Amino acid sequence: MADFLGIADLGVDGLTRVVELAQSVKSEPAEYSRRLTGAGVGLFFMKPSTRTRVSSEMAAVQLGAHPVILGQQEVGLGSRESVADVARVLDRYLDVLAFRVYSHGVLMELAEYADAPVINLLSDAEHPCQAVADLLTISEERPIEGATVTYIGDGNNVCHSLMVGAAMLGASVRAITPLGYEPASQFVELARLMGSGDVTLTGDVDAVEGSDVLYTDVWASMGQEVEATQRAAVFSDYQVDDRMFEAAGEAAIFLHCLPAHRGDEVTDSVIDHPRSRVFDQSENRLHAFKALLLAVTE
Repeated sequence: MADFLGIADLGVDGLTRVVELAQSVKSEPAEYSRRLTGAGVGLFFMKPSTRTRVSSEMAAVQLGAHPVILGQQEVGLGSRESVADVARVLDRYLDVLAFRVYSHGVLMELAEYADAPVINLLSDAEHPCQAVADLLTISEERPIEGATVTYIGDGNNVCHSLMVGAAMLGASVRAITPLGYEPASQFVELARLMGSGDVTLTGDVDAVEGSDVLYTDVWASMGQEVEATQRAAVFSDYQVDDRMFEAAGEAAIFLHCLPAHRGDEVTDSVIDHPRSRVFDQSENRLHAFKALLLAVTE
């Protein structure tokens, strides 16, 4: 497989295989424990991280690979050294380059100059590793094909990858966002092009009704802290509380990529609800990344 910069890079068949592989890796971890023995996996973090950092590092270790952790302070990506030169150098040492960055353009430049596969650990455009974990979590509850996956809140990078990935696997997707905070049109179009289910955009919170999955994220992502007060006012009617969760459906599950701002985008009662799957979802970051490492190195 080539680079994994966005969820659509896998194609429908590839995404199906990766989710199935993640299921297998999770159920039979010992079968895969030495699959990447001797491989070097570079993990670069321009942005702070908990789940991405730990899950990606432990995924490499549990597959027998050696993770090399890098930060912006030591690398100076784009300042002390050009992105192209960093890509050329790391390419000589490592078998996989996985980067968590602010700008998606950095990933595209890395991929241009490195022969090793580049994995998007997060950018301002997409969070595709998270989406694979999301789809794995949904698949553990019910078939994704035919499901109704509803995202409510900011139409951000998490929304983009979830929307495209769920549509690719046959789900109907609803994105409920305030006016002006919709997902980017290019990802809406991509979801509709590659998906077989409906993709609906609305600002009406009543559209949660009939959902199999209700998903939200923080209202102000990392780097948007100065907008937090303004966004809190705009998004106040989009909080996932007990009333909204009940309206979604009696069998609906709740997802959140974490960290959550409890009391803002979601109440304690929902995130700690028996039908909340946020910690299964968090664990699945590990299994999803193992599957992606195996896929890009096969």
